[in-house]
Amino acid sequence: MGRLTLVTILIIVANVLISLKGFKDYGFFERYKFNVGSIRRGEQFRMFSSGFLHIDTTHLLFNMITLFFFADRVIYNVGELNFIIIYIGSLAIGSLMSLYFHKDEYQYSAVGASGAVMGVIYSAILFDPWMQINFFIPGFVFGIGYLLYSIYGMKKRIGNIGHDAHFGGAVGGYLLTLIIDPSLFQNSLLMVGILAIPIIVLFFMHKTGKI
Repeated sequence: MGRLTLVTILIIVANVLISLKGFKDYGFFERYKFNVGSIRRGEQFRMFSSGFLHIDTTHLLFNMITLFFFADRVIYNVGELNFIIIYIGSLAIGSLMSLYFHKDEYQYSAVGASGAVMGVIYSAILFDPWMQINFFIPGFVFGIGYLLYSIYGMKKRIGNIGHDAHFGGAVGGYLLTLIIDPSLFQNSLLMVGILAIPIIVLFFMHKTGKI
């Protein structure tokens, strides 16, 4: 993990340049952030543009460093074009989940690449579920644990964090990776099933009105 490829560099540069513009230009930031009311009025581009804006330097650095550590694992397995599909697709699905859960909150706003980055992380975990995260946590344990925490965060509305976008991004990474590389069903069927547990839990909780 942690090797830079051209596509990773381009995504990081785009995030940095657009975020820096947003730091300096409040009007630009307001124009392109995720906002439910504006999206429902027809500005669907915000569902993508918001993924390249960040609140501050710390937020930006955290997402880009995380992307740096996981991107090459995915690119190695699916190639650069499919990596872009996973990244953008995860961003879109994360935004769609945020819109779904906040559709009646017209003032709800969010920014950040976290949904796309979570999609990349979940994709990397599918290819290497035993990868070490934080030096001792297996990747699949981290992935499941993080999504279960996201469900808890969505239910309790913990902090100023887009838990639904994180969850949606991970779902995007999971589904798109399986579509792009269906051999995972043959080679890692048990892990594919295990990683689906948080998705099933959210679906069940939503159907029963618990979230």
